[in-house]
Amino acid sequence: MMLKALYVDDDEDIATIVEMCLDLDGGYDVQCVTSSRLALAKASEWKPDVILLDYMMPEMDGPTAFGHLKEDRVTAEIPVIFITAKSMREDIAKLEALGAAGVISKPFDPATLAGEIRAFLT
Repeated sequence: MMLKALYVDDDEDIATIVEMCLDLDGGYDVQCVTSSRLALAKASEWKPDVILLDYMMPEMDGPTAFGHLKEDRVTAEIPVIFITAKSMREDIAKLEALGAAGVISKPFDPATLAGEIRAFLT
């Protein structure tokens, strides 16, 4: 089964790497956006199976975007996995307390990324 994954990161190079990793896996249909505002619109319209969200972004950070996603009845049930460099134990605990499905640390291992995402969804 193909998983629809929305990747949100202001760093286009990392977005390209994530998209390539998930495309190579063959189990993902990936779309990337470069801001939280674009992510909120795309998530409502496309209804992905999972949202992969960067923590630190200009304009609106990941946790703020996460809050908006959870407030919208269309996107409230979509699991959100943070992919972030903010991966100290207290950062991860804070994101999990918000209701994140998981946290993947940057830099991530491109070879295991698709499997790590899948593991958080089961």
